[in-house]
Amino acid sequence: MRVCVATTVHHPEDARIMHRQIRALLDEGHEVTYVAPFTYYNVTPAMGLTAIDVARHASYGRARTALRRGVKDADLLIVHEHRLLRVLPHRRPPVVWDVREQVTPKQLDRAGRRHQVITPAVVPEATLVSPGPPPPGGTRVVHIGRLSAERGVSELIGLAERLIPHGVRLDLIGAAAREVRPLLRDAQRVGLLDWFGYVPNRHALRMAEGALAGLSLADDTVRTSPTKIMDYMGRGLPVITTPQGGALVEATGCGLVVPLDVDAVLNAVLDLKEDPARRARLGALGHAEARLRHHWPDHAAAFVRRAESWAGLPTHALAV
Repeated sequence: MRVCVATTVHHPEDARIMHRQIRALLDEGHEVTYVAPFTYYNVTPAMGLTAIDVARHASYGRARTALRRGVKDADLLIVHEHRLLRVLPHRRPPVVWDVREQVTPKQLDRAGRRHQVITPAVVPEATLVSPGPPPPGGTRVVHIGRLSAERGVSELIGLAERLIPHGVRLDLIGAAAREVRPLLRDAQRVGLLDWFGYVPNRHALRMAEGALAGLSLADDTVRTSPTKIMDYMGRGLPVITTPQGGALVEATGCGLVVPLDVDAVLNAVLDLKEDPARRARLGALGHAEARLRHHWPDHAAAFVRRAESWAGLPTHALAV
């Protein structure tokens, strides 16, 4: 099977796109053409796939041209942003839209009547679960993922300053929205925190191991993906999250749900710092649940079978 995977928004090393979906297809012997903004992010394409470079947020005309090249001889097209549905080539294979952005019910309904749509009910959110992570430590907390105002950057910087007298550092691992980058640079310059910028997911997960807790802070305007919380669970970290990510944490008992407030987050961190047995128990609960239900290799083959069925190819009777 020949599959074209396309985005003009996401980092080419995006965990869900590259390290889960594309890697699963390649491992099963399928051919993949990847349309992504490689130059913008200064990324060398992975071995084994055909890369088509496109500008980030490319114009409709240039995006359509890139897709036209990508779908030549393809059996399936998987797009990772809604706007690409507006520039599909006239001659194209079956189209699948992987929904991760905030969309209206009308957009979802309209796309679903024309194309296949990937939602968590179709292809589960998942992570790569470490077989035996070290127990949570007591000297640093970590945040993995994109940094922006609505994802609590001001609160994170305030938290970092309040943690210093308690001997706890804050590690931020992720790209940042343009408007908050000066705040993060200034905070790092004066020694409040360590901001590593974008780090490929597989490396970011290893960097997070041994932290006191993993943070997932967002206001009520953000559609929070549970994958970040699964990432922390898969590395045996207690989770501290705002209500946007609270459902998974409460269901598994792997962490604490707090308001988006510096005092509330600080108190949660300090409670865990002072109770090593509790943070070890919460980390173990999360890790066990992640290994049982959210380990991507357990879902990869089912995703590939589903992709084959979308392309109209004979496949095994394996449900996702």
